Amino acid sequence: MSAGVRVGVCSYPSLALPSKDVSLPSSSLYFGRKIHRSSFDTDLKLRCNSNGTRRTKPVLAVVSSSRVPELDSSSEPPQVFDGSTRLYISYSCPFAQRAWLARNYKNLRDKIELVPIDLKNRPAWYKEKVYPANKVPALEHNNRVIGESLDLIKYIDTNFEGPSLAPNSVEKEAFADELISYTDSFSKAVRATLSGEDSDAADGAFDYIEKALSKFKEGPFFLDLFSLVDVAYVPFIERFHLIFKDVMNVDITAGRPNLALWIEEMNRIEAYTETRQDPQELVERYKKRAQAEARP
Repeated sequence: MSAGVRVGVCSYPSLALPSKDVSLPSSSLYFGRKIHRSSFDTDLKLRCNSNGTRRTKPVLAVVSSSRVPELDSSSEPPQVFDGSTRLYISYSCPFAQRAWLARNYKNLRDKIELVPIDLKNRPAWYKEKVYPANKVPALEHNNRVIGESLDLIKYIDTNFEGPSLAPNSVEKEAFADELISYTDSFSKAVRATLSGEDSDAADGAFDYIEKALSKFKEGPFFLDLFSLVDVAYVPFIERFHLIFKDVMNVDITAGRPNLALWIEEMNRIEAYTETRQDPQELVERYKKRAQAEARP
């Protein structure tokens, strides 16, 4: 079975894939690996001690969160720069999901207001009054606006109370820097396979993740405990996991036990499951976009 696949992310032109439509047989990826289903749809909460160490007993999480409607061109602006702290996001944007997850994990729901923006019908006031770059995420704090997702998750971790997301040793700090610097290369490699440019690129990228997850053995996350590195990667792996499985009939966790465990453990963290995309909606949106782009 073959599938023509292309993908764009958050409607940012710099992240769009080439426009040509290329069919890839699903068997051309991960040859000889056993395809199996992971527990991606398991929604559990992992309780943590106040010092950030994991408790072993998970409890069922309430994953349905009340999401206010996204603001569009017809929406009135909030009272910007009035002393409030606001995080501007889009529910569908993986970059914004990073900041949203960091805010949730640090228990800042009552201190950082979530302001969702409709990226397809953006309000003019967002660019004019809030963030001239006109992108998400953006954090309004102390009468200024901070953008760029990787900078923003570090800023939230440093400037707000709550469980730390920072590495807890010099060795882990150096490894975190290496992994975070690889995030763009990782996404580009996977998208190169989805676009048909390089059928082997995604395999190498996911193998890199699998190896990185084996460096520290005490826990299932990149740095043992949940950290900024997990925040940086999970929105993209979430999407790639779903798209590869549904569109290409390939399970990216096949033959990668560390990645399979990492995904399972991520789905035990309520701060993350609250931000997750609805799997069916994400795949359907991707398919509709791919079909639209494939028309002459």
